[in-house]
Amino acid sequence: MKPAGECNVTDTATIASKGLEMTDNTGANTGDADNAAGTSGEASPTTGTSGEASPTTQDPRLWKQNGWTAQVIKNDSDDGWAVAMYVDGKDEPALVGPWTMGRDKKNPKPLDQNAFNTLVKTATEVLSRHEQQRRAMLHRECSVEDESGQWITVALDIAEDEDDPHAILSATYAGDTLAKTRVAPNYKLTAKVAEKWVRSGYASPT
Repeated sequence: MKPAGECNVTDTATIASKGLEMTDNTGANTGDADNAAGTSGEASPTTGTSGEASPTTQDPRLWKQNGWTAQVIKNDSDDGWAVAMYVDGKDEPALVGPWTMGRDKKNPKPLDQNAFNTLVKTATEVLSRHEQQRRAMLHRECSVEDESGQWITVALDIAEDEDDPHAILSATYAGDTLAKTRVAPNYKLTAKVAEKWVRSGYASPT
């Protein structure tokens, strides 16, 4: 039998759970958002549970549209300004980043449609990475070779259940489930552990 394969976890950027800092994935910083390429037009529509479009506000410091709110706020750390992006119904901002001063070097640069679209795009990307990180924390898998030479995929999936914390350890081959058992949520899956479980005939792990 060949050595056990390595366990894999999705490699994602570390993102704080609150006050996520803006990352420059659009080729422009947030202050120059209206100059970013590919941001013309309106943000993708979002409707509420009633099926009606979200209320629209288009003020220089507060822009609400299609389920998103951009709010220009005073930066507590210095004399500058920041912009916070909220998803409708959420108390915490999905993204917070620096915002450019206006021409008078005192007041913030006004929000506009292009800037708002770019902010929505950036915030959506940040939330997507955050979701990828969350999924990576809940799922781990590795491939090991059984005694017949078949490569078995062993996976550990942590259940998001505060009332009944647990994880599911499973083994599959060519899409078919060979074994599945419940384990503690802090169960540590490694290649050696997976190999031992497979070679034991999927006996209850200790």
